[in-house]
Amino acid sequence: MINLELPKKLRASANQAHQVAAQIFRPISRKYDLAEHEYPVELDTMSAMVEGLADSGTQKISGATGGRSGDSETDGATNVLVNTNGGNMSALLNALETSWGDVGLMLSIPYQGLGNAAIAAVATDEQLQRFGKVWASMAITEPSFGSDSAAVTTTAVLDGDEWVLNGEKIFVTAGERSTHIVVWASLDRSLGRAAIKSFVVPRDAPGLSVARLEHKLGIKASDTAVLLLQDCRIPKDNILGSPEVNVEKGFAGVMQTFDNTRPLVAAMAVGVTRAALEELRAILADAGIEISYDAPANTQHAAAAEFLRMEADYEAAYLLALRAAWMADNKKPNSLEASMSKAKAGRTGTDVTLKAVELAGTIGYSQRTLLEKWGRDSKILDIFEGTQQIQQLIVARRVLNKTSAELK
Repeated sequence: MINLELPKKLRASANQAHQVAAQIFRPISRKYDLAEHEYPVELDTMSAMVEGLADSGTQKISGATGGRSGDSETDGATNVLVNTNGGNMSALLNALETSWGDVGLMLSIPYQGLGNAAIAAVATDEQLQRFGKVWASMAITEPSFGSDSAAVTTTAVLDGDEWVLNGEKIFVTAGERSTHIVVWASLDRSLGRAAIKSFVVPRDAPGLSVARLEHKLGIKASDTAVLLLQDCRIPKDNILGSPEVNVEKGFAGVMQTFDNTRPLVAAMAVGVTRAALEELRAILADAGIEISYDAPANTQHAAAAEFLRMEADYEAAYLLALRAAWMADNKKPNSLEASMSKAKAGRTGTDVTLKAVELAGTIGYSQRTLLEKWGRDSKILDIFEGTQQIQQLIVARRVLNKTSAELK
């Protein structure tokens, strides 16, 4: 039998993240949903505490940044595969638990940006030393494209010992608050996607500015910025990975970032889904509707049957996300599994949260609970880091062994 219990070390870390979600995030969730673009000052205390514990060595608390893949070994007593590194799995569980509290606040935690996952995925050891304690956001999308990452028009030109970047990036999560931005740019647009590289741009780099902040449907606690790069200069060694353009390899290096970040976004969706299911169960119980795991669904109240269906989808999304993170930690190619987990969790999140609003009636649609907020927050989790349609396209390519040119 497969043992699906989490190792004790990961359970302890996830429990800490849950306490943060319950005691810090939930009480201020509505406050910052109504005060869009206002910085959640309560997160500074939490950030200082986490960094202090990590620096002291008394406790290692991983955030949403993922980690380098490590080796694994088998615990003979339980037949559980144990990660000797476990950075991706730990980050996934922490993202899940903190998103159970508030996904917008989770995306606002200092030093835990999605750009950090990009750095962890492709940076050199020297770059990891330099950028190990930065707060990095991710800047990929541009006004001319969304899901087609190969259509990058931002350029990077080497000028002596500096790269000069020019372009516009939109929908940059934590784009105003982060200390660094991981920017995708092309070294030579005539060479196509193979020339696309990622660069670490410090907040104070000359030529970098914030054009505006977006007003959004959900995750309002998180700032979403439009960034302008106008002759923006950064050091030569701030390019992640090799500066060489390999046309045969394409841009697999920068795309590897998504193999780390997509399971994390799946975990965020799973966290919001679980929050909605727990709230709905309590509302149904107050209404006298019992949910039984012993009786067939078609013999139960319609709301109970629907709850069982949604809970099954939640379990599937959770397990797919765990599998993708475990593979990343154990040096197994996980592009297929990363996209599967993101597609399943994103779709499940929107389905469950909106159905919970519906089943809860007037309570669900009002601001008396956080259900309507979770319904709004969940939509972005099915969009960013690759839309539902893009994930299904990637899965189809992997399953059918087709290239992007063969299956569009």
